[in-house]
Amino acid sequence: MPREVKLPHLPSDPELKEGDFAMDIFGLHGLKTKNTYILQTNTERINNMKNIVIFGAPGSGKGTQSDKLIEKYGLKHISTGDVLRGEIKAGTELGKTAQQYIDQGQLIPDELMVSILASVYDSFGPSHPGVIFDGFPRTIPQAEALKQMLAERGHKVAAMLELEVPEDELMKRLLLRGQQSGRADDNEETIKKRLVVYHSQTQPLIEWYKHEGIHHHIDGLGDLDRIFSDIQKVIDNLK
Repeated sequence: MPREVKLPHLPSDPELKEGDFAMDIFGLHGLKTKNTYILQTNTERINNMKNIVIFGAPGSGKGTQSDKLIEKYGLKHISTGDVLRGEIKAGTELGKTAQQYIDQGQLIPDELMVSILASVYDSFGPSHPGVIFDGFPRTIPQAEALKQMLAERGHKVAAMLELEVPEDELMKRLLLRGQQSGRADDNEETIKKRLVVYHSQTQPLIEWYKHEGIHHHIDGLGDLDRIFSDIQKVIDNLK
């Protein structure tokens, strides 16, 4: 049974009568007066939050589709490479610790990487529209750590999007990119190695996210707008 509450911090309304405010166990549902105030609960904000993990091999169009998601839904974007460089450049304690591992030629421990991501995630505030996680997780332990980090904040990963593009098409795209950008690492031998690493790393993760019930396969071959339309259908149907 709802209980009535008074909210003295809201603007006064001479037409407001006792009982116009309603609250249940989740918080304020709203009120109707001469002036309309929209009050959103924590539960509603969390349900509306769309944290997305996006997977795609090099050349799959992951960056392009991420940009479209940001523009359409106002999502934040966390790219592990960019975040790491930013923390190191800013000279934060986490960045200094990460730099020590890099200087010694060691991989950054999962716990440290999750701490860095958590710091950036928290900077978006408690009620952001959602975050695209790009480049993380890469292993099942990382996926578990990300799930725990979000759960501690009452949040979750809403969907894992897997952009799949045939390998011969990936090769064409990356070779063309290499010709256009002059990137030395976009050569056939290096590209093949990168694709092998990608598939070996991500296949177990795909199965893990399937088990979580949030894996969504996206055909990444064809018209960009059609691909994004398929992604939109997934995002718009998230609960």
